[in-house]
This record gives sequence, C-alpha cells and structure tokens, in this order.
Amino acid sequence: MTDYGTTREFEALIRWNHPRYGRVGPDDFVGAAEESGLIIPIGNWIINEACEQASKWQSMTAGEISISVNLSAKQLLHPSLAGQVKAVLAQSQLKASQLKIEVTESTVMEHSDRSMSVLSELSGLGISLSTDDFGTGYSSLSYLQRFPFDRLKIDRSFVDEMGKNDKCAAIVKTILMLGENLGIEVVAEGIETEPQLRSLRELGCRFGQGYLFSRPVSADDAEVILREGLKGLPAQPGISVPTTAPVLEVHEIQ
Repeated sequence: MTDYGTTREFEALIRWNHPRYGRVGPDDFVGAAEESGLIIPIGNWIINEACEQASKWQSMTAGEISISVNLSAKQLLHPSLAGQVKAVLAQSQLKASQLKIEVTESTVMEHSDRSMSVLSELSGLGISLSTDDFGTGYSSLSYLQRFPFDRLKIDRSFVDEMGKNDKCAAIVKTILMLGENLGIEVVAEGIETEPQLRSLRELGCRFGQGYLFSRPVSADDAEVILREGLKGLPAQPGISVPTTAPVLEVHEIQ
C-alpha cells in the first residue's frame, strides 16, 4: 500500500543510454526510429522487457501487478504484433490481463480499418486497451463506440490548465462523465501539483499518474515502491509529496 492507495500498475518508459550524450529521452530518437523502421525491433524489445519485469514484480507482491506499454503507429500495424505479444506473454508467464496496451487516438483514426482488426485481436487475447492523450487528436466519439477500448487517458495539457482555464476543467469533467457512462476507466495524466490532485478528486477522478507521485524511476526503485511505498524513494526536487490520507489511487507510476 502507498499513501494514495494500492500501487498496481507501472508504465514502461524508454530511455537511450547514449555513450556520448548520456540519457536521451524518447522525443529525441523515436521519430528517427519510426522513419528507419528500427521502431519494430525496439518495440518488440520493450514489450518483452516490460512483461519480464512485471512478472518479476508479481512474484514480490500478493496484489496483481500490471504493466502499460505504448505502441507507435508502425508497431500497431505490423502484421506480427499479436503473435509476438502472445509469445512474450507465454514466455514471461504474465497473464494477458496484466499487459495494458496504449495507442493514441490519432494513430487509431488515421488507420481505422487496420487498427480495428489488430486491436480486436489483442482484446481477444484478454489484453486491456487504452486510448492515450484523449482529447488532443480527432476526438471522434464514434471511435469509442467502434473500438474495444477499456480506458481513456486524459491528456496532461487539460490537467495542467485546469486551475487556469474553466473550459479545461469542464472538458476534464466531461471526459470523466463520458467514461462513466460508457463503462470505460478514466486516468488523468501529468498530475504535478496538489491543487490539480484536489480538483481531480472533486470531479470524481479515481486514477492518475504524474510527477506528484513519482518521476520516472529505474526497475530497482520501482521495487522499492512495491516494498515500501513512495516514501521509500529519495526526495524528488521540486515535488511536494502529500502525507495526508489517500486522495487518489495510484493506478500508474510514471
């Protein structure tokens, strides 16, 4: 348990340990990987590592641990994706329900027919599907009806502007109501301040992720979280971690 509830899911984030430039974030190399086609082997490696790590964490705790992985457009449309995912799950002995796949709404809508086929195949395996950065792409409500999504992730841009812009707060409230009415789980991304946390609570948001809880951490530090909760981590500069009663269940540690 943590101060916020049960930590039961992590999101896999990739970093490139470059021999000259040090740790490089995905924004600086994923685009080039997409263009060169290297995103396919990189993506396969990420899924494999994420499932193996989640399986290891599962052996440390009684509660079920899930891992969330983002897919690029080329990964989603690759013909061997479902087979590769199925093989990784079998090898890692991770249950399909413990793997969460995230795709952006723009990726889905740009390749709707092929995306529908692949996502339906993944859903058929028992994998949970999320639409990432909801509200920033096409935002066509029809695709929520057509595609087998289990979760909406509210884009951080709306969370960041909630206290400054009443329209953004209204959009967040609308997305939460939409998720509730459709029976789809809603997760708020990019929570960085306690006022944002309080506002989301007041709107009825149950799940969230962001720097308020934790900055990206190594697998070793994630194990500390599982054993000791967020208090087990070293203090993170500029982040005030509240120590009062639980206010938001930590669904994902970013």
